[in-house]
Amino acid sequence: MKDIVTVQDVVTAFAPWMEPTDAELDAIETEMPVILADIELIDAYIITMDRVPSELDARRLRRARRRALAARVALTRRSASTKGLGA
Repeated sequence: MKDIVTVQDVVTAFAPWMEPTDAELDAIETEMPVILADIELIDAYIITMDRVPSELDARRLRRARRRALAARVALTRRSASTKGLGA
């Protein structure tokens, strides 16, 4: 019986260029409030998928939409002020 052997690189080989840079990690940290607000909004939508939304569900959706919008506005203002565009 003959063994069939293939030669290939390890799929999860470590290379320094594969890790996120400090700038990328800072960008993720800066955008984290928007990410979390979007997750909350998606959760609110998921809750109401299989039923008719109650008044409580409608308030939860409105609140989540407002938080997501506020987080996006804050991020936009912060990035505009760091670029010197004024805010």
